[in-house]
Amino acid sequence: MTQEKQPWVTPARVVVALCLIAPFVAMLWVGSYAKVEPVVIGIPFFYWYQMLWVLISTVLTMVAYQLWRRDQRARKGGSSR
Repeated sequence: MTQEKQPWVTPARVVVALCLIAPFVAMLWVGSYAKVEPVVIGIPFFYWYQMLWVLISTVLTMVAYQLWRRDQRARKGGSSR
């Protein structure tokens, strides 16, 4: 029984990595959001920008998880859910 060696870096894995790294980069780059303006419903930019990233991070993590599952199923050769 011969197994075909599959590459470690695939397009799906690159997208997964980008989805998981993006929130860290956005939050660590404090200079990009360390300001008061624009104010939204009385909340300074500094706070609502971070809260927005909580939601964006949730969506990106869900996308990364689905892509990872799809990649793992493809590697195993099965299509089970």
